[in-house]
Amino acid sequence: MVEETSALGLVLGGDPALYEIVRLSLAVSLSATALAALVALPLGAYLALVDFPGRPFVIVVLNAFMGLPPVVVGLAAFLLLSRSGPLGFLGILFTPRAMVFAQALLVIPIIAALTRQTIEDLWTEYRDELTAMRVAPMPRVATLIWDARFSLVTVLLAGFGRAAAEVGTVMIVGGNIDGFTRTMTTAIALETSKGDLALAMGLGIVLITLIVLVNAAAWSIRRIGEIHAG
Repeated sequence: MVEETSALGLVLGGDPALYEIVRLSLAVSLSATALAALVALPLGAYLALVDFPGRPFVIVVLNAFMGLPPVVVGLAAFLLLSRSGPLGFLGILFTPRAMVFAQALLVIPIIAALTRQTIEDLWTEYRDELTAMRVAPMPRVATLIWDARFSLVTVLLAGFGRAAAEVGTVMIVGGNIDGFTRTMTTAIALETSKGDLALAMGLGIVLITLIVLVNAAAWSIRRIGEIHAG
């Protein structure tokens, strides 16, 4: 009970250390989601609309990567960004930018796979109309993405929620450096092991609140989309 009271005190009292961790976590996860979206949305739309040799295999692999263990993604990002790796020249290992890169790798398959399914379902509905109007491929993609905008925002929120809740990936490439690369999830793991339950619980309260808000936003946007479609 004492720890719970202390945790609420840290949250409501605006503890600087706690909110600096929260700020970094949000910055990293939002940046990673935006970076992933730049790759995943076009990739998902392409897979939905273009038939090419090996497409079923690519879709199966993409769906499988949705469940890829985060520590494996972290290891891959570490090898890419290490001094001897192909991206070692960037010199960003153990920095927030490395964490953004790793989280983006983690959520790209999620956003791409969900985007593919969303656009493919919409294409089934619009195929005859767009084909009859002889709409070119790029305007076709733009039309479908715009019409699916509410669903795609929900997809992006799902990607953000996955990134924000991640611990293993950012631990490997960020190093959990105090005041520099320590996020909510890595701090919770560390503070729990140290016995500082007040800070760990305070961060847990913020993280749970954030995830609930993200899911509420996703539900609301989905409802708006259904009303708009109706």
